[in-house]
Amino acid sequence: MIISRFIITTLLLTIAFTAMILIPLIKNPVWWIHDFPQNIQDEYFKTHERIPSSFFSKTVLMKKALGLIIALALLVGIVWWIGAQSFLEAFVIIYGLWTIINWYDCFILDWVFFANIKAVRLPGTEHMDKAYHQKTYHFIRALYGMLIGLIPSVLGAGLYTLLIQG
Repeated sequence: MIISRFIITTLLLTIAFTAMILIPLIKNPVWWIHDFPQNIQDEYFKTHERIPSSFFSKTVLMKKALGLIIALALLVGIVWWIGAQSFLEAFVIIYGLWTIINWYDCFILDWVFFANIKAVRLPGTEHMDKAYHQKTYHFIRALYGMLIGLIPSVLGAGLYTLLIQG
């Protein structure tokens, strides 16, 4: 594994992830409604039409599945570029990237941007400062993210091993 390539990849993925989250969020916060705390969703739905927002709704699962497919293709290429020599090394690279992005999302995007930028708030909830500063909510979701990250890490490392090394 080439460490400098891992660092470069981490920086580029962090920038891409930030753009992928913030641009749609600023344009249409409702796109990410399933990631908002429940009390913010409830306040929004008092004055707006209810749309699927639970994690297991068809809309949310389709978004996540599409993201997973794109991410897996990207991760196989990244692992190859970084120079993984085995399934285990590929897994460590992917899960390492996942971990960094996951905690960046929690500490920087959720705790700083999400909490303080009014442009990313759902219409009608702009006044809910305390609800938008729920650090525990985002921290717990990041812990779940660590568990969920095992799935694409194993899948990505497996695909890498089969397609590139196999």
